[in-house]
Amino acid sequence: MSHPSMPVLESFTRTWPNLEAAHGKAMRSASALLSGRDELLPLLTRIATHSSARDELLRSVGALTGAPWELARNCPPQLSRLSVFLPSNNILYSYTLYGLIPALFCDEVIIRPSARVRDTAYAVHRQISRRLDPDMAQKIKMIDVSQRQFKPVCAGSDAVVFTGRPANAREVMNDIGERPMFLLMGSGPNPLVIGPRTDPAAACRAVLRARLYNCGQDCLCPDVVFVHRLRLDAVVEQLRAELSVLTVGARSWSDTVLTPLVYEGAAEGAAEFLAENADHVVCGGGTDLDRLLVEPSLLVLPEGTGFHPPELFSPVFCIVPYEDPEMLREWARSPEELERGMYVSALGEPRLTGETLGTGVIIRNATPLDAENGNQPFGGYGVHASSIRRDGRLIGRPLLLSMEAGLRRSVITGPLR
Repeated sequence: MSHPSMPVLESFTRTWPNLEAAHGKAMRSASALLSGRDELLPLLTRIATHSSARDELLRSVGALTGAPWELARNCPPQLSRLSVFLPSNNILYSYTLYGLIPALFCDEVIIRPSARVRDTAYAVHRQISRRLDPDMAQKIKMIDVSQRQFKPVCAGSDAVVFTGRPANAREVMNDIGERPMFLLMGSGPNPLVIGPRTDPAAACRAVLRARLYNCGQDCLCPDVVFVHRLRLDAVVEQLRAELSVLTVGARSWSDTVLTPLVYEGAAEGAAEFLAENADHVVCGGGTDLDRLLVEPSLLVLPEGTGFHPPELFSPVFCIVPYEDPEMLREWARSPEELERGMYVSALGEPRLTGETLGTGVIIRNATPLDAENGNQPFGGYGVHASSIRRDGRLIGRPLLLSMEAGLRRSVITGPLR
């Protein structure tokens, strides 16, 4: 992945204090997650499939073991307080990235869970806190308040991590004043491009793995798949065959891929989208809103640049044919996509040159879930995907809290506190 680079000379001429102590705390935190996996996984499968919950646990452990390297590289200052809006999915991984790792360089981390998953978030927090070093556990606090009540806490913080709707982010950013460093961690359509040099079977495996992660309920799942016309028929037929044999299971079962959705709004949004695009449904298309079930559905939409998918958060596969990659560039340059450019997976399409498509970071022959690294900047250059406040406005770029804090210290005198 392409990311903004740290000022290399400065990173080598500074040393991060207490690195040995941070290393010990990070390793013990990783051990706490692993030793508590039998208690954590049942909590996580309230809102995630067993396979995605297990993946989340392993990603969290990996990020913690990489934290000492991250801190040594970025040299963040000691922050007094970090305020975090926890997202409604990937609870453990988000808790790790915005709670456990920042607790290594923050005096206090205040987390507000999403109301959608409040009980699960608190249960995860309590389970982890019991196993952490006491000083780490004391630093991380979870509070049950409204967004309005949380704003004064944010205003008195050194930094704020916001995960949620961009419109809400701007409102919070404006209301809390200029003092805190403000990071928006959003989402994007994450298109997957299947080019003419891709093996259809391998491409379908990548699409299925990416789209069906937690039954499609993840911000990194691709909401649109662009398929070159040379591969279109083969890809459609293979996806149709694969989707026809998926069955619904319990989230706690280790081999379950398809489950009821967690949020009523996601099921309703998918049902509305499928009804509006019924003429393009190749297979599936059914929904059961009482049980929050969305049938795995495959749509083939007309070639062109007019399709700008909503965040579907469901097992819905939207295919758009293409022939000339200039069509993809034109699509990515549209105002809608420039705002939400996050990642672009390019499989077997060498004509997509450079590091970005519009504002989306190109990942070659892999998906964002394959390439995600919790110790590296996350996101793209779209302001709705990932952005930081600079001079009163949001600037889109891949973000990592420790790096942004370290960069900010390099342009001001002394620590942020």
